[in-house]
Amino acid sequence: MTPKEKPPAVPFRVGQGFDLHRLAKGGRLVLGGINAATGVRSLGHSDADAALHALADAILGATGHADIGEHYPDNFPETRGLSSASILKFAAKAARKEGWVVGNADVTVVLEKPRLGPLKAQMRLRIAEILGLDPSAVSVKAKSMEGLGYIGKGQAVAAYAVVLMARA
Repeated sequence: MTPKEKPPAVPFRVGQGFDLHRLAKGGRLVLGGINAATGVRSLGHSDADAALHALADAILGATGHADIGEHYPDNFPETRGLSSASILKFAAKAARKEGWVVGNADVTVVLEKPRLGPLKAQMRLRIAEILGLDPSAVSVKAKSMEGLGYIGKGQAVAAYAVVLMARA
């Protein structure tokens, strides 16, 4: 291939994302697009939803866009308290403008306490709703750190996400 030739178009792309937020006592935990009365809250400039941030970055990365930190800098007062659902919608819309749609999304949340078992189904449905997907195209898993590190000590929450993007 010469430098002037374009690479062949591929029908699929994969993106991965990661996010981490400190936790504090009190308030509601926003995670996977839902507000859960858990006794802890994430700290951040927006609503600090680690799951949706990781997912938005996965979509943006797969489609060649800058990460959410460049689109929503944490030193912009107008984005303080911003809903992470709106960030995820922005990422999906940016991908659609480039001719990509989310084929499926897989999110793993790493949190020691509270246990997320009862909340995973709600998060799955909310993520599917935000992205306009059938819930069967979304997976939400929960893991702990077995008491190890900042997450294991209950000081942080992290999330990993992988998406398969398809040509629209």
